Amino acid sequence: QVQLVESGGGLVQAGDSLRLSCAASGRTFSSYGMAWFRQAPGKEREIVAHITWSGSSTYYVDSVKGRFTISRDNAKNTVYLQMNSLKPEDTAVYYCAAGRKLPIVVDYWGLGTQVTVSS
Repeated sequence: QVQLVESGGGLVQAGDSLRLSCAASGRTFSSYGMAWFRQAPGKEREIVAHITWSGSSTYYVDSVKGRFTISRDNAKNTVYLQMNSLKPEDTAVYYCAAGRKLPIVVDYWGLGTQVTVSS
C-alpha cells in the first residue's frame, strides 16, 4: 500500500515558477514508477510527466517540455515537479500517481494540489 500526499500548489503569475512535491508512505516506494497528472476544469485528466523507479528515464507531454522537470529522491520517498515559465493554460489540479505499469495503469493516486496561473 502506498499513500501519496501532494504539496506546493498555489496562485502565481504567468512566467513564475512552482515546485510540487509528493510524499509517499510505504517501504516499496522505490519500486514504483511515479507520474504527475493534471486536470483542468471541463477537461480530461492528462499525464504531464513520468519517471521510472530508478529515475533513469523520464517522459513529458509536449506542452511542458523544456519548462517542467520531474525528479525523485528514493531516500526521502518523494517525487518532485519543478515547473518554470508557467502559463495560464497550466492551471489545473495536479495529481501525483504511482504504478508499476505507468502511465497505462495507475495503482495509487494522491488527492491533488491546485495550481492557478494568472495572466
